Amino acid sequence: MTDSFDPAVAALPPLADRAIVLQARADDWRDAVRLAGDALVDCGCATTEYTEAMVRMVDDHGPYIVIAPGLALAHARPGPEVRRDGLSVVTLATPVSFGHAHNDPVRVVIGLAVHAPDAHLTSVAALANVFNDSSAILAIADATSREQVRDILDARRPAS
Repeated sequence: MTDSFDPAVAALPPLADRAIVLQARADDWRDAVRLAGDALVDCGCATTEYTEAMVRMVDDHGPYIVIAPGLALAHARPGPEVRRDGLSVVTLATPVSFGHAHNDPVRVVIGLAVHAPDAHLTSVAALANVFNDSSAILAIADATSREQVRDILDARRPAS
């Protein structure tokens, strides 16, 4: 048995049906991040304070959460605002700009809430694995049902 981490088999946090929001309307990046945070709140994964912490992360550190063309990974530091690990997926009816030099505009916002710093890094690695295939972003952006979103994520999840 080894203690080495293999991102190829890292598990994604749970994704509740209520945490998948399709074709939402956002006026700006703050609205888009809040939609992802609200979905985490709705499924019991985080508090509203966590949503505001996600917005502050971008205010404080810039648009680093725009990790690929069309994709933002909204998150904040693990803490008491996280009730349980979880994901949200929000697709936007109209893309929004986060101010990223290369990856704007954003059509898909993934919300991430995790308890522990180790789990945070593991979850980010697992998500990076899923979105290594850039067609996943477009497929999720164009999804018309929650089932489609799940199928897209499951198809790109490495076998454990």
